[in-house]
Amino acid sequence: MADAAARTSRSARRLAQLEEMLRQTGAARLENAAQWLGVSSMTLRRDLARPGLRLTLLGGHVVPAGSLQRPGQYALETEQDQHAAAKRQATAHAARLVADGDTIFVDCGTTMPHFVESLPPGPQLTIVCYALNIANLAARRPHTRMVLLGGLFHPSAHTFSSDEGLASLRRLRLNKAFLSAGGVDAIQGVTCTNFNEVPVKQMALASAAEALLVVDGSKLGQLKPAYFAPVSAFARILTDATLPEGPAAALTTAGCRLDVAPPAP
Repeated sequence: MADAAARTSRSARRLAQLEEMLRQTGAARLENAAQWLGVSSMTLRRDLARPGLRLTLLGGHVVPAGSLQRPGQYALETEQDQHAAAKRQATAHAARLVADGDTIFVDCGTTMPHFVESLPPGPQLTIVCYALNIANLAARRPHTRMVLLGGLFHPSAHTFSSDEGLASLRRLRLNKAFLSAGGVDAIQGVTCTNFNEVPVKQMALASAAEALLVVDGSKLGQLKPAYFAPVSAFARILTDATLPEGPAAALTTAGCRLDVAPPAP
């Protein structure tokens, strides 16, 4: 009886530590979380198997239980027409940075399809992606080799996630990573809605010679639940002319390079 109570107490302390860590990181690979806690992955799996926890396992990652997708929380179909003109303006501006022979990472979401459509047909490119809507567009491009990171399919955002996909991305060396976000705040950092996207975004950041954030102006000053990077992780933030003055000034004060697309003629 005493041994069981001691095990339960140790498990509760570990979970409390892990929950505190995830408030900062949003998600963590099971193996990394176990190493950080000084236990085996199997021990941590047993900890997380208890009912009623605020943490859960998703695709080999530990995430807050409240981050699991709820109907109506986010769906690609309902988001794709929001701020479409601003997204096209920002992504056309970003597409000018792609050079012949580049290996580029293209993030998921409703902004990045405009980016792929803005790429000129001439350059020889390798496009690395993990979203079905991006893969469909990249597959139709001439002179393009596509690397699709597979795994468990998430219907709400049309993305894939798996440890194998992360391992493939870790082995790649990217000239540029073009990332999207749901929120960009000078203090709170760069965030998105879906926690399962966090490890992919962070691995792309680690694998790229240059990281570029592509967002329309409505995302500046916003905050979503899944944190994945500080604003300083990006060489520049590419956006459109609708950016709000207050958040834009805060980002500039924080040392960010805001690269604003010229207004459409």
